[in-house]
Amino acid sequence: MAGTIAADVLMDGAGNSTAMDNAIYGSAKAWVNFNAISGSSCVIRTSYNVSSVTYNSTGSYTINFTNAFVDANYSWFTTTSADFGSDWLFANINTTTSSATEAVPTTTSATMQLYGRGSTTHNSKYVNAVFFR
Repeated sequence: MAGTIAADVLMDGAGNSTAMDNAIYGSAKAWVNFNAISGSSCVIRTSYNVSSVTYNSTGSYTINFTNAFVDANYSWFTTTSADFGSDWLFANINTTTSSATEAVPTTTSATMQLYGRGSTTHNSKYVNAVFFR
């Protein structure tokens, strides 16, 4: 059964409400929690609208979307755990796999590079990425 529901406001049973624009534009369109410490592969723990995570090289991953975005103008952020004795890691988004130069975002995937102290690339046991559009 196919159909359309048109509404201006979304309300729960307790009377809490929000404009439909908030539900449509303010919700994550994709997210993933994965383990990238296993070397040449990534293991997805849980995800939404992410079909796979590709291991490119140490600290470099491509997140592949199940359903393409309408354009490549999405926003996203990542978090990682501090592994391998590094007390911090940071992620560059939309970087190439061979050097930390800009890669053009696409509607079907996003590439990230994880760095630790000394700007060396690292894998991480806990990597999270959330995408908004």
